[in-house]
Amino acid sequence: MSASSVIERVKTNLVSLKMPRALEILDVTLRGLERGEISALDAIDALLTEELTMRENRRIKMAVQMAKLSAIKTLAGFDFAFQPSLDKNRVLALAGLQFINRAEAVHLIGPPGTGKTHLSLALGVEAVKAGRSVYFSSLADIVASLAKAERDGALRERIRYYCRFALLIVDEIGYLPVTPGGGNLFFQLVNARYEKGAMILTSNRGFAEWGEIFGDSVVATALLDRLLHHAVVIQIEGSSYRLREHADLVPETIRHKTQATANPIPPTLKRRSRPPKDGGADHVDG
Repeated sequence: MSASSVIERVKTNLVSLKMPRALEILDVTLRGLERGEISALDAIDALLTEELTMRENRRIKMAVQMAKLSAIKTLAGFDFAFQPSLDKNRVLALAGLQFINRAEAVHLIGPPGTGKTHLSLALGVEAVKAGRSVYFSSLADIVASLAKAERDGALRERIRYYCRFALLIVDEIGYLPVTPGGGNLFFQLVNARYEKGAMILTSNRGFAEWGEIFGDSVVATALLDRLLHHAVVIQIEGSSYRLREHADLVPETIRHKTQATANPIPPTLKRRSRPPKDGGADHVDG
């Protein structure tokens, strides 16, 4: 067979094998081969690598969409210099995703604008890249979803749906009041995931205020009993990154107000130390 016939057959085979990226770069790769710029082995490697890279990018894109990640954030894009209270190494250690393997809860606590959501999204993206299933939602949306499922007689199925994911990210705890009965519904979800699936929770309020957030101190205590067992607690103290360019316009009393408590662990819960993990982030084992 002539060289042109072989090339056409290769192209046909690439189409049949559904390898569009390899087909796209085939001619360029063959020219490099003809000019002696690459070897035959390098040519094969280039075709396969490009195809696999495209497929992996497509997989990540689809997984990110399914995870409902509101934006694509990265740890590399986080300005650690703006938040000196954060130990960069501690946060980067979480990207190793061992907390998912251990079904731990990671708490990111701090005033609005300090990067809690950015970090949760970035860790979600890392989990997606590693092939772990992820779901991101605000607390308000999760409670609304559970309440609707309860009205429709499908609460168990909805909780089972949220339990499918290796990592559940719950954003904005404390920003909006939880509707009556919502705390109990959220507890049922947390209880179903307890020691089975990892969570990341972001909040602008300290744990001592959870009774106020959920409108029920008993429910709040039950939630914390599970969410502080095998937990990583990261406290962020600093100014709002979003307001950095207009800090002079923000009243002094608001600029320096820290809405999260200095000690996020409520005194009613016993705290026992255990060897640091994930680069030294605070762990709580109760």
